[in-house]
Amino acid sequence: LKSKGYPISHKASILLVEFLGTDLSRIHNELEKLSVVLPKGTEITPEVIEKHIGISKDYNNFELKKAIGEKDIVKATRIATYFSQNPRDNPFVVTVSLLHTFFTQLLQYHGLNDHSPRNVASALRINPYFVDEFQVAARNYSMKKSSKVVAYLRELDMKGKGVGAYNMSQGDLLKELLVKIM
Repeated sequence: LKSKGYPISHKASILLVEFLGTDLSRIHNELEKLSVVLPKGTEITPEVIEKHIGISKDYNNFELKKAIGEKDIVKATRIATYFSQNPRDNPFVVTVSLLHTFFTQLLQYHGLNDHSPRNVASALRINPYFVDEFQVAARNYSMKKSSKVVAYLRELDMKGKGVGAYNMSQGDLLKELLVKIM
């Protein structure tokens, strides 16, 4: 994008990767579409992506993770409902995987002696932009609670694969996930 004269916000790049995955040809095709409809120099933001690619900036795993970290049950429920209505665009296994990574990193955060943004970003191997999310989540989830959440996520991952939960819908699994986590 930079070589074509299109700056992109960090949040927009994460939104693209989260929604489109790691399929570089798919990402390339979507970005080519943007370069056709946008004048050169236009910054690509989550709003631009939502308008031209169709990815919702409000209903994605990135926002679900943030809502759960903030213990915003209303927003998390709204996103989970959207996911259950659009299971092909929001696979349960991807959601569980992302949340598992988040809570595993939150456990690591709790184990750090130095919670300065630079140290947290380095230790967790994350962009410094996301350190605030971990600080908020750490206030809402103790080390013990984070550990329980990781166990819940493993259990729900198995249920999502059909072990111990005969024919549960993605919506039911998401509701159970939110009840157990929050």
